[in-house]
Amino acid sequence: MEYVTATPHPRSEPARVRAGRRSLAVALLSGALGAAVALLASRQRWSEATASVAGGDFPLTAKGSEVTGVPAALAIVGLAALVAVFAVRRAGRVLVAGLLALSGAGTVVTAVLGASDSSALDEKAAQASGDTSATVDALSHTAWPYVAAAGGVLILLAGLMALRYGKLWPAMSGRYERYGTPRPRTAKPVDPDRPEDLWKALDRGEDPTGA
Repeated sequence: MEYVTATPHPRSEPARVRAGRRSLAVALLSGALGAAVALLASRQRWSEATASVAGGDFPLTAKGSEVTGVPAALAIVGLAALVAVFAVRRAGRVLVAGLLALSGAGTVVTAVLGASDSSALDEKAAQASGDTSATVDALSHTAWPYVAAAGGVLILLAGLMALRYGKLWPAMSGRYERYGTPRPRTAKPVDPDRPEDLWKALDRGEDPTGA
């Protein structure tokens, strides 16, 4: 009775490679673009209002970084995690990919919460009027908090791609073949008449005599 061993489909491995390359490109683009968008949006005007002071109403504005510094900080963490994904493997890569996804989710949440936050303007109103209990009037917000949230969505997407396809991506420290498998190291032949070859073989932990 003969046994037939199953062999992998010849197209399955290239398909995995294509999926890894596409997911890698999407993750890199999404993560880098999302971090840039979140950082840029945090520097823009998020809210504006007026404060009642002697002589009339005083206009006030607040940038995103004055409202909350969390989205920008999380965007930087996400960008660092995106780079670190390629420096680790296996469980470490999963953990870093999870950090990347959490950074994106945190950016979204804090940016949306900052869209309705008036504490920065209230503080400016108290400084302008000299009254610590002063608050602002005619409060309005711009679209920049939601732009920062959109950047967070892109970072989150990069994290989810890393969690799903990160095992197919190469690592910085590894030597890889065409399909992502480690490339075997082959020892160079040692010429016994060349002392430098003998020393190099000894440094590599090899027996230069071939015994």
